[in-house]
Amino acid sequence: MSKIKVGIVGASGYTGEELVRLLARHPRVELTHASSRSLARTPLVKAMPQYREIIPADLVFTGADPAELAKENVDIWFLALPHGVAATFARAFVEADRRVIDLSADFRLTSTALYKEYYGEEHPAPDLLAAAPYVLPELMANDDWKKARLIACPGCYPTSIQVPLIPLLRAGLIKPAPGSIVINSYSGVSGAGKKVDAMYLFCEREGSIKGYGMPRHRHLSEIEENLSLAAGSPVVVQFNPHLAPMKRGIATTITVPAKGVAIDQVYAAWQKAYAGKPFIGILPTGQYPDTAHIAWTNRVDISAVADPRTGNLVLTSVIDNLIKGAGGQGVQIMNLLCGFTETEGLV
Repeated sequence: MSKIKVGIVGASGYTGEELVRLLARHPRVELTHASSRSLARTPLVKAMPQYREIIPADLVFTGADPAELAKENVDIWFLALPHGVAATFARAFVEADRRVIDLSADFRLTSTALYKEYYGEEHPAPDLLAAAPYVLPELMANDDWKKARLIACPGCYPTSIQVPLIPLLRAGLIKPAPGSIVINSYSGVSGAGKKVDAMYLFCEREGSIKGYGMPRHRHLSEIEENLSLAAGSPVVVQFNPHLAPMKRGIATTITVPAKGVAIDQVYAAWQKAYAGKPFIGILPTGQYPDTAHIAWTNRVDISAVADPRTGNLVLTSVIDNLIKGAGGQGVQIMNLLCGFTETEGLV
């Protein structure tokens, strides 16, 4: 069986480590390059001894020079980098005719003005935006995105929100007034990435939960843009992110005004949208998703209940923020892009 060659830029972060684990075990790929400025020339097995059985002993972290990496014989590059940095690598790789799956926020928005508003700086590669489809695999209308050289992978919070909401918006079951959709999301500490900050220390987070980034968390731009596209009109939501005392996972609860919409209609829309989708778990109404049940998987579990007293629907979802919210979704995109079985290397 022939294998494609893949590389990771930013391989030493939490998402990068997940990509190393998934790609090193993948039956259809060969992990040939892993880049890290801080660990250049260090063997991967030394930095990640937990994976010594699956990582080649002679694989070392390379430096992170975009021009030099673009010369390497790599079929697909994964970018596990901060926003603003990833675009430099994306440009170099695309110009070298490599394919790129970007897990940063650099190509998730279609508007440069929105990017500047939420990220506080000019977009680093506006000319590449139109050529970079935003791909949440279960929600793609067709396969045109597979022709692209550069693909934007959705964020973790937006994935947990779009999966339950978008089929309902597309079906016209929800016609929300501004602010009438209220989204509360709770993320594991790994969602903040590897950093030395008192807020993320074990003694600060253990036994504690707190809100942050309200009312305009950066992911709000991505959430509202894609919900608006699904609805065919502007959607303005109240998004309340929280930091939870767990390593990984996201739990999201969404309150939606939907008077006159029966719970059976919600489930019918989900069943239609996600029939044959291996990574979507639709739980019965009254059974609530649990982050413990999706940890280390690429699955999204969703469920819904109706509240006849308020006329609201309450939607719940859970994902692993490092897998379906990042590295695993990237590998899923690669599988589809290359014509592999969608679940290869992920189950």
